[in-house]
Amino acid sequence: MPLQSNAEIRPATGKLGVLLPGMGAVGSTFVAGCLAIRKGLAQPIGSLTQMGTIRIGPRSDDNVPLIRDYVPLADLDDLVFGGWDVFPDDAYVAAQRAGVLDGHLLEQLGEELRAIRPMPAVFEQAYVRNLHGDHVKDLASKWEQAEALTDDIRRFSEENGCDRLVAVWCGSTEVYKEPGDVHASLEAFEQGLRDSHPDIAPSQIYAYALLKQGIPVANGAPNLNLDTPALLELARANRVPVTGKDFKTGQTLMKTILAPGLKARLLGVDGWYSTNILGNRDGEILDDPDSFKAKEVSKLGVLDTIFEPERNPELYGDIHHVVRINYYPPRGDNKEGWDNIDIFGWLGYKMQIKVDFLCRDSILAAPLVLDLALFLDLAQRAGLAGVQEWLSFYWKSPQPAQPGLYPEHDIFIQLKKLKNTLRHLRGDDPITHVGAEYYD
Repeated sequence: MPLQSNAEIRPATGKLGVLLPGMGAVGSTFVAGCLAIRKGLAQPIGSLTQMGTIRIGPRSDDNVPLIRDYVPLADLDDLVFGGWDVFPDDAYVAAQRAGVLDGHLLEQLGEELRAIRPMPAVFEQAYVRNLHGDHVKDLASKWEQAEALTDDIRRFSEENGCDRLVAVWCGSTEVYKEPGDVHASLEAFEQGLRDSHPDIAPSQIYAYALLKQGIPVANGAPNLNLDTPALLELARANRVPVTGKDFKTGQTLMKTILAPGLKARLLGVDGWYSTNILGNRDGEILDDPDSFKAKEVSKLGVLDTIFEPERNPELYGDIHHVVRINYYPPRGDNKEGWDNIDIFGWLGYKMQIKVDFLCRDSILAAPLVLDLALFLDLAQRAGLAGVQEWLSFYWKSPQPAQPGLYPEHDIFIQLKKLKNTLRHLRGDDPITHVGAEYYD
């Protein structure tokens, strides 16, 4: 929906419940990190809402507040955490099993983490073939599963005294699916729930239950849900902000940083070969070809949009773009993303760039979960609804605000759009970098 300049934003008073479908490596790292930051044990590095700044007005004013001081965001002390998982492990055990955070830090958070226990999950083996857990809802129909999630949400809110709720999907990548007739309208989708239609995935049932109660949702995996006509219709009808999809963390983060620079200097690209090795639960799940297909589609779309080969055919019209993911258990959550980029410059002379990114997947994802939760809550209080394109900064495969528009993948344009949206909400001028005396 159109943004209102200097919109009336309801204050961020009371408790904000953050619901996580999926409380494994990413979810437990996010929760433990928030608790550690609240206790002063660590810094919120990587979080735009906590450490990012925003310039207001001309450079000569030197008016550069922290984002969290500029817009009314929920305070970390006001967050309460809950969610669902196919394993019954509390957040402490889940974090231990994930092996992301060191034991000394976890011990200092032990009491609070042990108190956070997941609710039984909605799960269907056909959608995540390499995941096997028994902490699931044993119900006859998908409609009943949606109703059970609704009961979970209401109970969590009441027991924790929540004033508002947001949800961020931190669960597994489901098998690749194209939208079908059951996704074409809300009416068809609800009938599909009653009929337990096989094309309705668990992540879609979560999204339905949350949106039905007016709860903002972010989709942290490449799953088909918020980008279907049915669920977007529900989001608009209930005036709920949504955003997705697939956290932009390791290799794709590097692509959205490097590719804009190559394009800016008009350097051509013959090929971009990307391979990953990772050994966490995500790697095991992506070892299934149909689950990998969903991730591959999410990753492959980045370069085409940035390079615009139809406008620059001599430079980017014939790129060989390959993406591979290999499950390698010894690596654990410490993913390695390796890129070989074949480029060419003046007079067509060939060059190469090689990148070896030894990253920690959940460490990169956790601050994104925090930012998305806080920004979605802000959007809800500002009266925004539907797809929040200004949050494209966080996604491998961002959703455009309107059908037919191409998504913006350039991370620097995405960040400019995000900050200008915040300025617009507060009634301040956007930074356009036009006119040295004012904005350059």
